[in-house]
Amino acid sequence: MEKRTGRQRSQLPHCYYEGYLEKRSFKDKKSRKLWTCLCGNTLYFFNGKRDTDYVEKLDLSGFISITDDGSVDHNLDAARLSLQMKDENIKFTAPNAVARELWKGFIYSVTELSVPSSLNLLPGQIHMLKEIVENEKERVKNISPPDVTNSDPVVSVQVDMPACYHNVSRLEAELLLDREAERGNMLLRPGSNGNSFAVSTRQDLNGSIFKHYRVTQKHEGGFTIDVDDPVLCATLHDVINYLVEKTERVLIPLIIEEAYEKNISYIWSDNENGEKSVQDAPSNLIPPSVPPKPVALSLPTPEPALATVVEESLYLNDMLEEAEEQEKDSSAVPLPEPDKKAPKKAMMPPTAAPRKLAPTTSIPSSSSSTNNKKKTGHTHPLGQTISELKQRLEKQARCLE
Repeated sequence: MEKRTGRQRSQLPHCYYEGYLEKRSFKDKKSRKLWTCLCGNTLYFFNGKRDTDYVEKLDLSGFISITDDGSVDHNLDAARLSLQMKDENIKFTAPNAVARELWKGFIYSVTELSVPSSLNLLPGQIHMLKEIVENEKERVKNISPPDVTNSDPVVSVQVDMPACYHNVSRLEAELLLDREAERGNMLLRPGSNGNSFAVSTRQDLNGSIFKHYRVTQKHEGGFTIDVDDPVLCATLHDVINYLVEKTERVLIPLIIEEAYEKNISYIWSDNENGEKSVQDAPSNLIPPSVPPKPVALSLPTPEPALATVVEESLYLNDMLEEAEEQEKDSSAVPLPEPDKKAPKKAMMPPTAAPRKLAPTTSIPSSSSSTNNKKKTGHTHPLGQTISELKQRLEKQARCLE
């Protein structure tokens, strides 16, 4: 295996605390005992206490929490703790409970810049943590802001990453390539300094041989493979394609596709016996339809009231009946029809005419009335009533004579 080299210990920030820790993450097959140094807000791991080159580092900027792990270790004196980061959970095993409390206190102090109050520490240890908090605040204040043109390329080109990009360290890349040898033997990862990339490869020659190539981002654009004869590429995709073509496709990008379910299933519980089973949803389900777009409502025109229709129909019927009566009585003399709307007036009997000596006064009236009857024929009922009243008055007049 190729020797792994990192920054010299003398080039690291001031070390606040150090000691042996057994480290195991989700990607590790087994735990590894490493000499761990807390320098600034980063954990650096070394194979041995006297090594000058670290093999792995862990940036604590994504710190979420650090808690005790109650699982039992084969070493009864050992104490486990769990470090929760934004993208992973890492298990550590300290030599004893006192060391575990100190690691928790130091990690919490440099990440939160405050002394935790929930730990079982001695007054001298708490005073030491307060000094660490002040030193870390001063260190953060003196750090020069990063150059915009030299920003982290992982963030700037994250959208256009090749499929073989994996956010792993140098050691984790070797373990991943060794474990997934059947899928590929080359991957792209972040560089050790945070401002570059690296291509890690694995090949077999009497064992595993690992190679690492630095890929730097140019200020004017593009990327360079840092070898004796630098190779300039426009994008990271071109970097991977160049390595594949120049090695006659011996290097194969490691692409790990996530597994997805092929069918929709759910856990069904029987209310009678309480048993639970996995059920597959029917495949002939009708997909939900898109709701129609709202349409402006149009107000309906008001319909005429029923009473109006009835009155109108009665009025038309009356007009038809009157038209029929006019056709029947066309020969009769029309009399003025009284106005229905006008108020009715009381009908007064006519006053008796003054007495005349001429004996023929009543005869012409009777003859004239008889002639009128003959001429008019059928008269209006009101006209008949008037004529009858006249006749009665004439009879009364004759009787008085």
